[in-house]
Amino acid sequence: MALTAAEQERYSRQVRFHGIGSEGQDRLARSSVLVLGAGALGSAIAETLVRAGVGRIRIVDRDYVEWSNLQRQNLYSETDAEQRLPKAIAAAQRLRSVNSSVTVEGIVADAAAEEIGEYTVGVDLILDASDNFEIRMIINDISAKAGIPWIYGACTGSSGISMTVLPGESACLHCLIDELHAEGDTCDTVGIIQPAVQMTAAYQTTEALKWLAGQKDSLRGTLVSFDLWENRHVSVATEQLKRADCPSCGEKPVYPFLSATNLSKTAVLCGRDTVQIRPARAVLLNLELWEELLAVHGEVRRNPYMLSLELEKHRIALFPDGRVLIHGTSDTAVARTLYHRYFG
Repeated sequence: MALTAAEQERYSRQVRFHGIGSEGQDRLARSSVLVLGAGALGSAIAETLVRAGVGRIRIVDRDYVEWSNLQRQNLYSETDAEQRLPKAIAAAQRLRSVNSSVTVEGIVADAAAEEIGEYTVGVDLILDASDNFEIRMIINDISAKAGIPWIYGACTGSSGISMTVLPGESACLHCLIDELHAEGDTCDTVGIIQPAVQMTAAYQTTEALKWLAGQKDSLRGTLVSFDLWENRHVSVATEQLKRADCPSCGEKPVYPFLSATNLSKTAVLCGRDTVQIRPARAVLLNLELWEELLAVHGEVRRNPYMLSLELEKHRIALFPDGRVLIHGTSDTAVARTLYHRYFG
């Protein structure tokens, strides 16, 4: 389908680029993408794809806009923060004003395996902009099972990481799980600078444009990581890391992260206005280290058995086995947002 005169004008600089051209631009217009997360990475990713003319963007996020978001989440305004608009809604409104020819769907949801599976129906590509490793492993298993490519990305501090996963061809995230730090820093514990967000998003969206424009041979084929402040950049070929025995993409896949037994457990404690969250696997945490990390957010008290963090509206109790109690709410979505904000 030929581009209209208006489309030729709007996307002229992109069409002139040898990697896209008119045919690639037409493919972009017929593509559908799921962006999971509308924070810093999700904002940058979604805006790039909407400006590029990707035909349909579905954005899923459970959180709302806060003042601390404005430093790095480029889709949002002070008005959004004042009104505490859900990020998915604020993002969709802004993106529609950027490019009215693109269909933008904003979904406010705390997505778990079942919901993510529903949101992937009809999409050509999944872009990871989530805030925790558990969601990424769910995406990874859904990608492998449904045969939908996805692009992993994460950033904190001045560093970032990204990898493109092609089901049946490349290594998946589970293949590399021993090489990756599954439970790590968050933006709320170590901070983040905007350039790290933009660099990570640039890696992800460039790969997305290659795939959607039909330029598969130009895909990077590596896991790339960087630290802009420390001037480090590493690129590792992932082809040789693909595991035949991988439970997600190997010869006998069982998609373990689509099973409830491998996911964190959330329960509302009766009559206590408290939600308990347990990690999927037993851990042994250093409470002294966590006391240092969390002290910037409020008053922290620690004894040999637990530590507690006092926030404005909530109190969080952390135990050495990784169990967390979120006091001050019985809403599991609110509790999980706080959990992933402070514990990754």
